[in-house]
Amino acid sequence: MAQTRPGLFALMRAPFFSSILAPLFAGTLLAVIATGRFSPVGFAVVLVMGLALHAATNVYNDIFDTLQGTDRINLHRNDFSGGSGFLLEHPHLLPGMYRIARVSLIVAAGAAMLLLFFTRHTLWPWLAGLYLLAAFFSKYYTAAPVKLAYRGLGELAVWFAFGPMAILVAAVSQNTLFHPFIIAAMPITGLSTSSILWMGQLIDLQADSSSGKRGLVARTGSRLGRWGFLVIHLLLIANLIVLALIVLPQGWPLLAALLPYLLLPRTWKQVLRYHDQPGELKAAAGWNVQIHLGMTVLLVLGLCAVLLLH
Repeated sequence: MAQTRPGLFALMRAPFFSSILAPLFAGTLLAVIATGRFSPVGFAVVLVMGLALHAATNVYNDIFDTLQGTDRINLHRNDFSGGSGFLLEHPHLLPGMYRIARVSLIVAAGAAMLLLFFTRHTLWPWLAGLYLLAAFFSKYYTAAPVKLAYRGLGELAVWFAFGPMAILVAAVSQNTLFHPFIIAAMPITGLSTSSILWMGQLIDLQADSSSGKRGLVARTGSRLGRWGFLVIHLLLIANLIVLALIVLPQGWPLLAALLPYLLLPRTWKQVLRYHDQPGELKAAAGWNVQIHLGMTVLLVLGLCAVLLLH
């Protein structure tokens, strides 16, 4: 039976857009809390820029992980790791996927240039630098000759792109830069996205190692690498508590973002016990995504509540 051709949103892996939407919303809300000013146009444009960059990242990752063999030998592909597998089922999609990635970068560049008209001149270098670095990460996270994810630098790139960079570009869209509220919140969303990446590396360890994709889990092994997963979540929890109770005045509504962590003990128990059994880790990957989605939604809602209290 012929496989159904995937649509545009499937090729972009749109369900993962939560990883970029959360920091863009959070960065915008924090800037508004800090300054009392809101630019709806700046917010709309930065959303287009962020979504386009994330789409390019997702498509390029699928392309290069397939061409370089990682996806081809992965026996444990699932909804949360291992790539989409679209090019394995539909090789003729390759030219179209290149077009999607390139057009996405062009759309993001257009949004960045449009944003120049709504931001102060002093912020232009920051805006240009953030776009260029994000575009670099989107392709060279997996593409040769850089291949960040193959050299143990992918985790840092993901944390930086979906944490500090995304929070900061949202703040820039509101004519704000390194306000203490912004700085204190920068790690949170990057850590949450990194937890999904880390879990994926535990599941994909065999395929990654065989294809030369040497992320931090592949370099340390799953027995040691499983502890990295726990550390990421503990850092995130600590960051949320500091932001809610120390940095943000009347920031206590952010503590609601900790509620999804009621799933963490069950998730960690699975990772601790089955770190080297990909089939058993898939359930934990699903729970981890639930933590990520719940935390990011409650983070944004909590910031809305803090804004109302101000």
